[in-house]
Amino acid sequence: MIKKLLFLLVISLISVSATSQTELPSLQFWNKLKAHCGKAYQGVLEEPKEDEAFGGKQLTMHVRSCNENEIRIPFFVGDDKSRTWILTMNDGIISLKHDHRHEDGSEDEVNFYGGTASNAGKANIQFFPADVHTQQMIPGAVTNVWWITIDESSFTYNLRRLGTDRLFTVVMDLTKPIETPGAPWGSED
Repeated sequence: MIKKLLFLLVISLISVSATSQTELPSLQFWNKLKAHCGKAYQGVLEEPKEDEAFGGKQLTMHVRSCNENEIRIPFFVGDDKSRTWILTMNDGIISLKHDHRHEDGSEDEVNFYGGTASNAGKANIQFFPADVHTQQMIPGAVTNVWWITIDESSFTYNLRRLGTDRLFTVVMDLTKPIETPGAPWGSED
């Protein structure tokens, strides 16, 4: 009887361990990002160094809202509060969309472009090839691939336009939270 109970205990411990080890990489990524909810960070433009729109400006991300299926991250470039990265989770697959607003809160005509991961990715990186909506809205973006990385010290947002020299990389320092900035343009709160 004791051997049988001991055997059942060992089996149950193994199954609990196996369950935690089989958590989807996309969910691990999601949870790493959600751990920063409510916090803001500064970063730098890594590539291209001489970019006119982003170079030399204060770059701020704010993991502003998080729920089970959506994370919103406003990304400010100096005083420009027009950009929000929207990540959504659906059946273990993450999508990335870009919400662009004018200062009055109205939508930019180029809005909600992005892509959906083709698989569960890895716990520290997710790739988002351009989706059909993006291809129709921005024909030149048909070969866009965005990716986001996250680890203990940094968050990176990246864009590569395959077949071209276009590469864009922003690195945010997760080791030094800053005061949370105001709301992005178009936010209702």
